[in-house]
Amino acid sequence: MDKIKMTTPLVEMDGDEMTRILWQMIKDELITPYVDLKTEYYDLGLKHRDETADQVTVDSAEATKKYGVAVKCATITPNAQRVEDYNLKEMWKSPNGTIRAILDGTVFRTPIFVNGISPNVKTWTKPITIARHAYGDVYKNTEIRVPSAGKAELVFTDENGQEVRSLIHEFKGPGVIQGMHNTDASITSFAKACFEYALSVKQELWFATKDTISKTYDHRYKDIFQELYDAEYKEKFEKSGITYFYTLIDDVVARVVRMDGGIVWACKNYDGDVMSDMVSSACGSLAMMTSVLVSPDGVFEYEAAHGTVTRHYYKHLKGEETSTNSVATIYAWTGALRKRGELDGNQELQDFADKMEAAVVKTIESGKMTKDLALMTTLENVTALNSEDFLKAIKATFDAM
Repeated sequence: MDKIKMTTPLVEMDGDEMTRILWQMIKDELITPYVDLKTEYYDLGLKHRDETADQVTVDSAEATKKYGVAVKCATITPNAQRVEDYNLKEMWKSPNGTIRAILDGTVFRTPIFVNGISPNVKTWTKPITIARHAYGDVYKNTEIRVPSAGKAELVFTDENGQEVRSLIHEFKGPGVIQGMHNTDASITSFAKACFEYALSVKQELWFATKDTISKTYDHRYKDIFQELYDAEYKEKFEKSGITYFYTLIDDVVARVVRMDGGIVWACKNYDGDVMSDMVSSACGSLAMMTSVLVSPDGVFEYEAAHGTVTRHYYKHLKGEETSTNSVATIYAWTGALRKRGELDGNQELQDFADKMEAAVVKTIESGKMTKDLALMTTLENVTALNSEDFLKAIKATFDAM
């Protein structure tokens, strides 16, 4: 059978540890046998990021702007232990945070529902999409380790040299300081993306911050969302029969565990990081969630919403068998290939992505799955497959289809 042709390459961002192993397996088993794959490759493995002083991460984001579509493997964000383990030059920032800051988009994450894997929240019958702001806040923070007693101030100097000062704290001894920022332009882009996405899927949009405590920072988000909704989206929402709802983040958490799902839940950057993991885990597994970053100018970056599966990687290095769920990483590839097909008018590529995702679901629903799903499924007579055999089972399903 002739392979499906691609006219424009994807930006391919390789990653770390067990997900890097799965990345190559997925390409070998599920992509390259059927697609004449064209990618512009960037190695975002931690060692190579260190060798390039993280320039490779910046280059991959700029390439994504150029080509419009990227697919990214999970990567390590180093902590002090990783700096020691990998003998790094410095504690590099989150590559996801760097890429998101350059693209300035919104991350939409939706759990993948399959028969036999029931959400832990029994009322959820429809997926909840987490819309995560992808710029600023703690991911672009500045931190200081306070060595001794002293005064900490927040200082802003405008373009004319005028200063605004606010006391942070009078330290009596050592401590820590963290400075965060965001911009009206980025918050507005985030709000627009959320309103547009909610309209496209015809689902309610919920947005929550903690403006009762953060009376300036979080309140700015609330104001921008409301002003934009009133000016541009209220009438559109009413015509579509959906609503926009604002409340406090703790109120949404209380409400969401009692509802049936089917909403778009807009979150600030860190809130979205945490809540997307909560939603995906409650729906079965961190590996059962799609994730796409959408920039204001129509650039798309698809990725898995989980980490690098370190524990399985160390087992793999010892030659031990692993049963690592690769579904989210497969969906990152299919999402990117589908979008590439849409932008290039390549229907074959779009159909391939749809069929591959259908093959993944059909394989799991037939009782063939990784161990994490086998431990929670309500299906009977299931087979827990290792990492490689699960991909081979999907390939067999796809070929039969």
